[in-house]
Amino acid sequence: AAVAMFTGKANCPYYAKAELLADYLQTNLTDFRVHKITQHPDKWEQWLHGICETNGWEHRQCPIIWRELLDRGGKGQLLGGLNDFLEYAQQYYGITSMMLTEEMLNIAEENLQAHLEIVKEDEEIKSLIKPMQIWITSASVPICYHLIPLLANGEVFGMTTEISIHLLDTDQFKEILHGIVMEAEDMAFPLLRGISEHTKIDQAFIDADIIIVLDDVLLNLEVQSCENYIREVSEICQVYAPLIEKNAKREVKVISSGKTFANLKATMLRTYGPSIRPENIIAIATSWESSAKATLARKLNMSTAGVKDVIVWGNISGSNYIDLSHAKLYGYDCAIRGPPNFHRPLLNMIYDSEWLHSEFQSARSTLGSRVSRCTAMLPAHAVATVLRYWYHGSPSGEIISVGILSEGQFCIPEGIIFSMPVRFQNGNWKVMTELEINETTQKVLERLSHELVQEKLVALKEINEMHPYEAE
Repeated sequence: AAVAMFTGKANCPYYAKAELLADYLQTNLTDFRVHKITQHPDKWEQWLHGICETNGWEHRQCPIIWRELLDRGGKGQLLGGLNDFLEYAQQYYGITSMMLTEEMLNIAEENLQAHLEIVKEDEEIKSLIKPMQIWITSASVPICYHLIPLLANGEVFGMTTEISIHLLDTDQFKEILHGIVMEAEDMAFPLLRGISEHTKIDQAFIDADIIIVLDDVLLNLEVQSCENYIREVSEICQVYAPLIEKNAKREVKVISSGKTFANLKATMLRTYGPSIRPENIIAIATSWESSAKATLARKLNMSTAGVKDVIVWGNISGSNYIDLSHAKLYGYDCAIRGPPNFHRPLLNMIYDSEWLHSEFQSARSTLGSRVSRCTAMLPAHAVATVLRYWYHGSPSGEIISVGILSEGQFCIPEGIIFSMPVRFQNGNWKVMTELEINETTQKVLERLSHELVQEKLVALKEINEMHPYEAE
């Protein structure tokens, strides 16, 4: 028993003629079997070279046809190209193909389209099978206990996307990482393909699709200066960034979170990792958004979920500005009612202007204290929410605050990570530059920008003083 092997470029008319003749022979002859391997035109030369080198053949044309003896094994017997196969069919079976050139060209085009559709289907199937690789740094912090279930339950990436989580931290936290791994495995999430612990930094971020940077420095300005803490952050990023460039996937998404220096971490990762796509490095401001909305909802005696479009400008874990000029209320119990999409401007509904301009702003320091004290639920929810928006889009028309690399929007200096209003759509984000900014807000943005620029300059200065030769 033998099988005839046919391989050629999907768009090759000679391959089309050979395979159709082979189909005819297989249909009408009991002892003739065919196996076809269609190659994309871009991969044909490499594939042909490989198969010929393996079998010791000399063949440079499309198609290539050989016989394999099923009961003997070993390498096949080369028949050759189209003309060789036509002669073979005529000599052994008395059958000749009468296909015209125009037919050959039409079928070749159909073959190419069919092949491209099959390849696309295969890639989609593989994407469902191959898990998404997620790396979390400083993974011993409590946020991981809350973040892992949010990532693994299917709500962030979808109910058909499996994930693999990698927890990275230093040797001193190895036992904590091991405990998190064991507990996550015990929970048996259907979409969690695997979870592992890592303490060797040189193996970090291998094949990463997503990297969540949680590293914090414990601020105590009575012990050392802010400049020294900034240097610590820069040194961490100087280690991470080259590893991300070397080990992670080209389209890796990097998220900076945590209680300290969220903007600076993102800025330094971009500085020391210039090949990382700048639009794929963001800092999370959702915790501030959520807390501000909750404070406003309590004042208005309404559900927090009904407060939308509160904007966080500036330094997420430093000096920032809560902008209510675009904020809206949905489902607010007032004299005017409407359908679920009906909303009222928040500033029109808060009649206590003294509270708004004095107590709310003074409450902002309390708000900041509450955000900085959050160790688990709120920051984990913030990361998961932004990831869900990134992959599936944010609610239509809704404003989301995210720290992104400035390109001069709203007159903010270029080259710093600055929290500003965006919307997520089709796997990307877009800055909502159409929003009107009043003069007061613009002045605040200038001050916040200056602070972040100075922070970046201090970080670069500290590193240059530590490594003067690298700076040169």
